[in-house]
Amino acid sequence: MKQPGAHIPVLLAEVIAALKPHDNGLYLDGTFGAGGYSEAMLRSAACRVVALDRDPAAVARGDDLAKLYAGRLTLIEGRFSEMERLITPHGAAPLAGVALDLGVSSTQLDNPARGFSFRTDGPLDMRMGRDGRSAADLVNTADEAELASLIRDYGEERFARRIARAIIAARPLSRTSELAVAIRSVVPETGGIDPATRTFQALRIAVNDELDELDRGLAAAERLLEPGGRLAVVAFHSLEDRRVKDFLRRRSTDAPKASRHAPATRGPAPSFRLLTRKPVAPSANEIARNPRARSARLRAAERTDAPAWEIAA
Repeated sequence: MKQPGAHIPVLLAEVIAALKPHDNGLYLDGTFGAGGYSEAMLRSAACRVVALDRDPAAVARGDDLAKLYAGRLTLIEGRFSEMERLITPHGAAPLAGVALDLGVSSTQLDNPARGFSFRTDGPLDMRMGRDGRSAADLVNTADEAELASLIRDYGEERFARRIARAIIAARPLSRTSELAVAIRSVVPETGGIDPATRTFQALRIAVNDELDELDRGLAAAERLLEPGGRLAVVAFHSLEDRRVKDFLRRRSTDAPKASRHAPATRGPAPSFRLLTRKPVAPSANEIARNPRARSARLRAAERTDAPAWEIAA
């Protein structure tokens, strides 16, 4: 049995089946984490993998794996939204596949010093990388309207205004425990879910610009994938999953057709063919082994030979 906090790649078999790694293919793991997807790709075919992670600690932890697969695994510190710039020096286009495992990793969540969790006390940081403002910077400088808006929009929290007022009343805040206490003082627990859950999610998304990063990363993957190349994305909450679904559906052969009463318009040719018309969820056995997998959803698609859409499309 794995120890608490040990990293367990979610939907690993399903992601590898969707990517279908083949010999001599070049693959991008845009969220290296603890290396689970990268290692599985390298084991399944005589391919090469370029792996990115904005967390320098994750890149450093991958040293042993890079040595084990010398010449086949390249680790780079950086955001997957910048994949085109980061992989260019490595002659890494076009790509046969791209894997994205979104959100915070288990190693980040379980380290109190990173400030992601309301379950343990730590500095109120939440940055996946080492740049930009921290969660403490955000909660201590934003006004009530801004805080309420991001908690509502990114956390889907109906008590957003109440929480924003409580945060401002409790400022300055520097510890995760202080923020959690402020939230719990004004929000009731429902269904066994900690009242701080949605607000911590919202702040993490805002601090790391996760949704815009995802939009840019999906568009970059579209440009880098070769015809027949595959994209596999694992999301953990509805905001991410909705963006992935909308991006792939708009660009796919399954895109909704215009009404027969509307004037015919010719848009860009479909750049993807859906491999998963509905998201793939983890099995009951996987959830039993790894409860954090319960909200995971996988969507996958195959690149057509049509040009990538313009960014504004």
